[in-house]
Amino acid sequence: MNRIAPIWKWLIFIALAAIAIAASFYFDDAVRTWVIEHPNRAAKHFMRNVSRFGDWPEHVLVGMLLVAIAYWRGSKRWVRIGLTMVLACAIAGMAARGVKIASGRARPSVRQELGWNGPKLSPKYNSFPSGHTAATTAFFGTLLIASWRIGIFFLPISLLIAASRMYVAAHYLSDVVCAAVLGILCAWIVSRWLLPAIENRKSKIEN
Repeated sequence: MNRIAPIWKWLIFIALAAIAIAASFYFDDAVRTWVIEHPNRAAKHFMRNVSRFGDWPEHVLVGMLLVAIAYWRGSKRWVRIGLTMVLACAIAGMAARGVKIASGRARPSVRQELGWNGPKLSPKYNSFPSGHTAATTAFFGTLLIASWRIGIFFLPISLLIAASRMYVAAHYLSDVVCAAVLGILCAWIVSRWLLPAIENRKSKIEN
């Protein structure tokens, strides 16, 4: 039974991810049109600030601050959790960067050469997937896996950053949805690799 359970979890994740990705591509134009038709100066200013401070360097800084505080307080568990969050964030960010360069999808703000243009280094054609969304989803997704009671309160940050990337015309809906799936996958893999060591060590201490 223990071997079957992970298979069902993967099947459910794949099914939900496939539905979410398909729906996001279908509603790309509708969401982009809504953003264009509902401009708001205050909202755009706010969203730009969210985007500015929602990239991977800020997440790494927060993660290392968490590690420093945990180390100072003598909590090996939270030191490992903090390092796992940073590592998942970094892997998701690098993976997203590689895919966006290879795909060359034009950002919504680009008026010419729309769509997929092949390998390009120019930021104007680095729309798919959203690096911000991948990094923040991996970062806070790891926290959710490590401690859902704490992580659940930080999920709105990931949603806000993803929304901000669409509102400032940097990404399409499908860019952020696919990035979120990538972030969740990175968070799960890295957590599966590093976090069990915490529980195993805790069990040995209790026994």
